[in-house]
Amino acid sequence: MYRLTTLLTAALVALPAAAQVVLPPAVPTLTLSAEGRSLRAPDVAEMSGGVITSAPTAAAAMAENATRMSAVVAAVRRAGIAERDIQTASLSLQPQYRYDQNQPPVLTGYQASNTVSLRLRKLNEVGRLLDTLVGVGANQINGPSFRVDNDAAALDEARLQAVATVRARAELYAKATGLRIKRILSIAEQAGYEAPPRPMMAMRAMKAEADTPVAPGEVALTVTVTMSFEVEPG
Repeated sequence: MYRLTTLLTAALVALPAAAQVVLPPAVPTLTLSAEGRSLRAPDVAEMSGGVITSAPTAAAAMAENATRMSAVVAAVRRAGIAERDIQTASLSLQPQYRYDQNQPPVLTGYQASNTVSLRLRKLNEVGRLLDTLVGVGANQINGPSFRVDNDAAALDEARLQAVATVRARAELYAKATGLRIKRILSIAEQAGYEAPPRPMMAMRAMKAEADTPVAPGEVALTVTVTMSFEVEPG
């Protein structure tokens, strides 16, 4: 009993001391974001092509898919795409069911899918490759999307633009509110590509007299910079 009383007394004595802890006042801050953009002509096109097949059994679906996909990959290689620019993106096998009202699902077969990602470094051959893929049996195609292979300089240009914009706006806000920028507290960024409209393409089952038209245009590399500033009375 003596020990319990002693512990309780010690705890009650410690509470007022803890309650008297004074936290420092919060530092007044100003946080702003801005985007910088750099336009470049793309030099790489990325796309994917593949085959979806269906059959009553899983083995048959996979076998047919393998045959048709081998033709697709062989055509890609004949088109001059380097091995480093060909990569399997997805491979799947899924059961297929029929759903009738108030009835349990009925297995109707299997669907196999195989897709390869492709990177083209000769943009004038994009349309021809699209037609080639369709001609050898590819029935799922995505892209192309255009990129800049070495984008470091363009991104740095966008960074400088974004930082200059943030700092100018910070000075503007501070002056308008009677404050002064004391120092930078933090800088964060988010970089990427601005998604352009999809190029107009007319997909054909067979090769016609001209390649599918594709226009690379320009791509916008963007960097969004967020900066926090400590401010003080001006």
